[in-house]
Amino acid sequence: MSTDMLLRVEKGNAKPEELAAITAILLARAASTPDIPAPRARTTAGWRRLERTPGFRAPHSWQG
Repeated sequence: MSTDMLLRVEKGNAKPEELAAITAILLARAASTPDIPAPRARTTAGWRRLERTPGFRAPHSWQG
């Protein structure tokens, strides 16, 4: 496959106008940015409750 081809027709015969139209649509979709809101910052760890951990852990503890 040559490096100057952007699209390849797998089945059928596409006219140059059809290839230009699909190329324009694909490039427009790639350039658009999704409207995803920024994630909120957490105030506390959701997976661990730091206030409930004991102050001392034995050296042979599995919790590290």
